[in-house]
Amino acid sequence: MALEAAGVSAVEEAVYRLLITTGLLTAVDVADRLGLDVAEARNVLTDLAAKGMVSHTDGLPRQYRPTPPDVALTPQLKRNADALDLARIEVTSLLETYRDTARRQDPGRLIEVITGGEALRQHLRQIQASVRDEMLWFCKAQYVAMPSGSNNAEFDALGRGVTYRVLYEKAFFDDEGAVDNVVEGVRAGEMARSVPHLPLRLAVADRSIAICPLVPGGPHGSPGEPTTALVRDSSLLAALIALFERYWEDAVPLDVDDSGAVTGTDGAGAPDPLSSIDRRLLSLLVAGVADKAIATQVGLSRRTVQRHIQHMMDLAGATTRMQLAWQAARRGWL
Repeated sequence: MALEAAGVSAVEEAVYRLLITTGLLTAVDVADRLGLDVAEARNVLTDLAAKGMVSHTDGLPRQYRPTPPDVALTPQLKRNADALDLARIEVTSLLETYRDTARRQDPGRLIEVITGGEALRQHLRQIQASVRDEMLWFCKAQYVAMPSGSNNAEFDALGRGVTYRVLYEKAFFDDEGAVDNVVEGVRAGEMARSVPHLPLRLAVADRSIAICPLVPGGPHGSPGEPTTALVRDSSLLAALIALFERYWEDAVPLDVDDSGAVTGTDGAGAPDPLSSIDRRLLSLLVAGVADKAIATQVGLSRRTVQRHIQHMMDLAGATTRMQLAWQAARRGWL
């Protein structure tokens, strides 16, 4: 799973790791070690050979050896990183072009400019009163329009079954009363995560309308009234949602313990929630070992292994096994 960014599937990674640690193996050896069918093992080895990650002997039975990782993987990762950098540059250019075009045309069709703290508060209340499914938030330190704890519209929306996903930058928790307000929100059903820093303030309702700043300002920002944009369905809105999802993926989930303290804002001193069997399963999972092989090694049924993995995903706030591996590394579980 750790090599997914290089275009390597979980089972391919497991086979490659096995070859790295053992050297020459036949397809039958690989199948026996990882609990795979021989035909499946041969197919995986063929795919790895096509990717330049393994080579094989000419004799029969054919034996496979791993290509050194720096030769097999580093060039692909560099190509992926270069492509991502080019995509970011292109998105920035497209956004600038979009803004220029919007300024030349009627901005009222897609973008409405809001000036002043009171107008901003009214719009934030209105979109939350009408939201039906989901609210996304970037919460930065030092409020502009709504002091921490004053957003009662959130609790009304949560009561209607609206999903709230809120990202807090760590400096937010330095504001007076911020921790207590986050505790109240999480207990009411808010899904909260934390990141070191957020690039802007943002609220998105039902992925169809967003509010974000154009010019900083307000009580705790730079002098003057805040100027914000109400962005309707457009490429700019899609870019803002993608920005939220990117930060959400890397953020640390926040929870509230029995004492009412927020956990997850930093990893220091946090209790270890994993049992010894959880920790062993996790190490095998991150190493790329298949569920069937994990079950064989630890003496559990495959279904029991999957229950343990789901429990760890729930603890980490992860929706995929790759996210579980990422969060496990960040939390010191490995």
